Amino acid sequence: MKTVLVLNGPNLNLLGTREPQVYGSQSLEDVKALCQGACKSHGFALDFRQSNHEGELVDWIHEAGKSHAAGNLAGVVLNAGAYTHTSVALHDAIKGTGIVLIELHISNVHAREAFRHHSFISPVAKAVMAGFGVKGYAMAIAGLADLA
Repeated sequence: MKTVLVLNGPNLNLLGTREPQVYGSQSLEDVKALCQGACKSHGFALDFRQSNHEGELVDWIHEAGKSHAAGNLAGVVLNAGAYTHTSVALHDAIKGTGIVLIELHISNVHAREAFRHHSFISPVAKAVMAGFGVKGYAMAIAGLADLA
C-alpha cells in the first residue's frame, strides 16, 4: 500500500482558533481525520505531520524523496503556510527529490494580501489547490489517486 504524506507548515496547529473567518472552525485533528478517510477510500496509508520549523519540513521532503524512489509514496500534499511565500529551501527540496507534490491552501491566497500572491512552491508542484477550505485536503488526495 502506498502512502500519502500530508505536511502542514507554520501556524496550522492553530486551525480552529486562528482567524476562523478565513480558515474555518475545524482543527488540525479534524483535518487529519478527513485525510484518513480520503486515504482509506483511495487505498492509501496516511502519514500526517505539522511543523512550525522550515528545516524540519525540508527534512521530511528529503525523507519523502527516498520513499518515492523506493516506490512507497503516492505523493505529498503540502500546506506550507507562510513558507509558501518565502522558502527557496522548500522549493529546492521538492525539486531535488522529484516527488509528486500538490500545493494546498485552505483560503484563496489570490484574494488576500498581495504578499500571498507569490509562491515559491508552485513552480515545482504538480498541482495547486486553493480556496476549498479544509475539504481541499481530500480533493488533493483524490488528485494523487488519479495520478497514481
